[in-house]
Amino acid sequence: MSAINIAIVGIGNCASSLVQGLSYYREGANETVGLMHWDLGGYKPSDIRVVAAWDVDQRKVGKDVSEAIFAKPNCTAVFCETVPATGTKVRMGHVLDGVAEHMSDYDDNRTFLLAHEKEASKAEVVAALRETKTDVLMNYLPVGSQAASEFYAECALEAGVAFVNNIPVFIASDPIWAERFTQAGVPIIGDDIKAQLGATIVHRVLTDLFAKRGVKLGRTYQLNTGGNTDFLNMSNHRRLASKKISKTEAVQSVAAERLHDDNVHIGPSDYVPWQNDNKICFLRMEGTMFGGVPMNLELRLSVEDSPNSAGVAIDMIRCAKLAKDRGLAGPIDAASAYFCKHPRFQMTDDLAAQAVDEFIAEAAE
Repeated sequence: MSAINIAIVGIGNCASSLVQGLSYYREGANETVGLMHWDLGGYKPSDIRVVAAWDVDQRKVGKDVSEAIFAKPNCTAVFCETVPATGTKVRMGHVLDGVAEHMSDYDDNRTFLLAHEKEASKAEVVAALRETKTDVLMNYLPVGSQAASEFYAECALEAGVAFVNNIPVFIASDPIWAERFTQAGVPIIGDDIKAQLGATIVHRVLTDLFAKRGVKLGRTYQLNTGGNTDFLNMSNHRRLASKKISKTEAVQSVAAERLHDDNVHIGPSDYVPWQNDNKICFLRMEGTMFGGVPMNLELRLSVEDSPNSAGVAIDMIRCAKLAKDRGLAGPIDAASAYFCKHPRFQMTDDLAAQAVDEFIAEAAE
């Protein structure tokens, strides 16, 4: 199989874990534990190459991606200390709403420091995508970056590059954008990546279990805390609207009966600096069992946030490339339902897993 050339927008913690993972899982380097698929449609993690990247932080712009992923304010776990140079330097991106105003109120090691470089124009981004023969563009902008995400989605459309939307800005699930990608002949997977074993996927599976076992779910909450730039960015609740919708709908969609808004609360709760990239979820579910007898479930989940999504991203990249190889266009619904919180069409996770396996098998025929 040919290589998969990817471009990354936003060289933050998630990008760091992804690039570290590509090195960690190179052919024969380590065990394959932690990957949902080692071989996906003939593509392995070692087939993925980073050929273009954009960021707006002065500590990252101009550096090789292999160096930029370890620059502040990144604070995720370093599980692969030796990442070979990619030969790809981080370019200055286009800011728009990618940096929230309140971020300037915090210590330099915790926040973004805007580079004093000329911002990239749409024409420059499109030219770079074409020159590097990019197959898949990964969107890792901060939550709430609506205009900036749409800017890069426009670039992907014009360049004919598959788009993977990892954040809760609604593009793949938006009917207008979905139709635009379909008409342009460009595949898209999104929106809002699910972690490998994170708060939302655990909450969804338990909600589905309640439904399948005849337990009526009455009330639930999911409270999350963390100390990375994602949680700092989301401490401004005005940037949280789409995030709360995405996470809440992911759970509501698998409930036997839709909960009243007053009885479900799901979303980031607080920024705790010393947690760094560790995310802690406090989950409570209250239900009614046989005979009207009440029950409740409480769970505490602690995970390193960014590595928790990197393996999922590796699968999304390969599914996007398979779609591109097959000439598919618009939202790739099976992959979106399995890998994302807010796809165009929701499925239970077992059905979504089956749909993805069928999609992969079809690509191999």
